[in-house]
Amino acid sequence: MLTIGQLAAYAGVTVRAVRHYHAKGLLPEPERDASGYRRYDAAAVVALVRIRVLADAGVPLSRVQQLLAAGDEEFAAAVEDIDRRLRAEIRERQRHRERIASLAAGDSLALPPEAVAYLRRMRELGFHDRLVEVERDSWILIAAQMPQDVPALMTIKHRQIEDPVLRRLYLDLGDLADSPADDPRLPELADRVAAFIEAAAAEAENLAEHDTYPPIRREVIELLDTAFLESFPCAARMLELLEERGWTGWTDIRRIEPRAAAVRAG
Repeated sequence: MLTIGQLAAYAGVTVRAVRHYHAKGLLPEPERDASGYRRYDAAAVVALVRIRVLADAGVPLSRVQQLLAAGDEEFAAAVEDIDRRLRAEIRERQRHRERIASLAAGDSLALPPEAVAYLRRMRELGFHDRLVEVERDSWILIAAQMPQDVPALMTIKHRQIEDPVLRRLYLDLGDLADSPADDPRLPELADRVAAFIEAAAAEAENLAEHDTYPPIRREVIELLDTAFLESFPCAARMLELLEERGWTGWTDIRRIEPRAAAVRAG
């Protein structure tokens, strides 16, 4: 006859586990002997080993008792059902692991792979961190509202960012990230931005096919423009300078009719 410690050692479990199985009703608890100790026989060892094997295989303790008492066919069916459940849990955990691994990069939080690749390219090109952050937050907003359009939008953005003129504009804007509204470099940069917009608009009119953005809801555009204004001290002045040159907006840049532009300038 064995003590509880000896029983646990034979079965390869802890004494605490044995007591837990007693409490769950999985392992009968013997009467105490004259010395006040519980003594276990060989049948208890066999039962405990079977419980341990089932538990180690992932069988919920709530089902262990059923399996211990089941016949061959019932046991096989129950094991198959448990196996299906475990495989489903493994797949779900694998998805969680993949998601956690992708979050290690930071940008992957709430962003599709195309947008993450775009932000990575911005960093490779040396863009100011604040510009990258504004782009990241902007694409989080866009992806939340129109996820189906992000791949097409990113194709356009990737092509645009490789344009050396636009790239230079981005880099120079980054240099003004902490500049005040009266920075003397702003008018010259506004001239170049307006010239680039003019050239892009003229090229689009002359091409049968050109980059066309899916429509973005007005409230999203307003959020994106606000993010730009809040991120750069000189942003409001830059928009004013662009309006003087006939263009309005930042996320959705539009030409101002000459009369309207004159009124704004006046």
